[in-house]
Amino acid sequence: MTDTTMPNWLRQRAALTPDRVAYETENETVDFLTLYQQVSAVADRLGSLGIRSGDRVALLGENSLEFIRFFHALMAIGAVAVPLNTRLTAEEEAWQVADSGAGWLITDPACHEKALSVCEKKVCRLLTMQQVRKQPAGRSGLPAEADLNQPCTIIYTSGTTGHPKGVILTLGNHWWNATGSILNLGFRADDKWLCCVPLFHVSGISIVMKNVIYGMPVVLSRKFNPQAANRQIRENGVTMMSVVTNMLRRMLDALGEDGYPERFRCMLLGGGPAPLPLLNCCREKGVPVYQTYGLTETASQMATLAPEFMFDKLGSAGKPLFPGQIRIVSEGQDQGPNVPGEIAVKGLNVTSGYWRRPEATRKAIRDGWLYTGDIGYLDPDGFLYVLDRRKDLIISGGENVYPAEIESVLTGHPCVQEAGVIGIKDEQWGMVPYAFVKTKAGCRFSEAEMLQYCSSHLAKYKVPVHIRKIKELPRNASRKLLRRKLFDFIPDSQVTD
Repeated sequence: MTDTTMPNWLRQRAALTPDRVAYETENETVDFLTLYQQVSAVADRLGSLGIRSGDRVALLGENSLEFIRFFHALMAIGAVAVPLNTRLTAEEEAWQVADSGAGWLITDPACHEKALSVCEKKVCRLLTMQQVRKQPAGRSGLPAEADLNQPCTIIYTSGTTGHPKGVILTLGNHWWNATGSILNLGFRADDKWLCCVPLFHVSGISIVMKNVIYGMPVVLSRKFNPQAANRQIRENGVTMMSVVTNMLRRMLDALGEDGYPERFRCMLLGGGPAPLPLLNCCREKGVPVYQTYGLTETASQMATLAPEFMFDKLGSAGKPLFPGQIRIVSEGQDQGPNVPGEIAVKGLNVTSGYWRRPEATRKAIRDGWLYTGDIGYLDPDGFLYVLDRRKDLIISGGENVYPAEIESVLTGHPCVQEAGVIGIKDEQWGMVPYAFVKTKAGCRFSEAEMLQYCSSHLAKYKVPVHIRKIKELPRNASRKLLRRKLFDFIPDSQVTD
């Protein structure tokens, strides 16, 4: 081996712990040796189709063991997997397939109809997973080694503005993310991870990597259901789970007065700043929340709050994982403690750039540092606090207003289940905050009363000019709030020009 090669991860895991459970689903349980044999069979058939190292192959499918088998098979033969967001339109998916230059799109039965629409413009060759399995076998077994510098995935960003960018992540990026995570969270012999996040998202992919690197069983759910998730934790020995704020809130609502067993040790909370009322609720119920900060560009986690600081630094995303570094920069200068600025990160888990986007890569990555576009600050002890996305920042009368702060206050109101805040133009102040809420069942909505509530908790310039009740807040596939879509809910009479 060279200094950048390692044994093939799945092959090595199957040799080390062949009988250990790899995955549990509703329908089957497989150990690592069986998974290795299944993946080898898929890889042989992909090779017989002419798929080679470096080829881009799009994957479109629901959370399933079959998706994981195909993902590992592509990784084993050196192809680059391009997981597609199942919640996008066929047109959006076709754009990503074309942009990535994927020559093949492999789909499962649940997504076959959409895949037909994606490929109707002949941008790629469409294959179902069943069709691949019917191919004659090619070479036998998985390669013995893999190069950490080898591109492994191209994962497209959420695309909150304009077209999304394809983030190139190498095997090394994924390896160092998993390594940094375990150095922070530790590992126990009885650990079992519940995966309810989509496998096309970097959070889901990171769990697939942890599974084979750690040799840790994963309970794989086809989709998120709060009652089912709570049941897995309470009755099936799950010790760890990845969630975003919306998922955690629904799980706590479903939990009611009950709690989780002591063996459950980590609720990894990502996806943006978490409202303090929710974190306080977790503290009261003894839910072990580990707030984390990460991006697609960092192969998932970049910073996570260590367990001994879980309550002392409530609301912080912690310090960088062991292989990483974090700076706060404004106008080219590093900022001191408690001074907000753009979060810049560096580490072996950080992408080298965007697929076919040299200008975007040069703009984002400078002198080895990735400038994230997120706003935050480091406290005097070096703990990161994430305030908001830079593009969502509201500058009102020269003052910085962070939507996440207002959302946190609103979700502290006893009748508010979720909140979203945007900035709208204002002739006098430049921009002013405008809020939307989803109320809890049985609560009467009063804009005047909620504005008064905000006035008692926020500076005057942070109080929204309006608070509207809507049925559901728009979210993307990873359940992150899509603030740009909130503009569609503003009545014309309330738009200030």
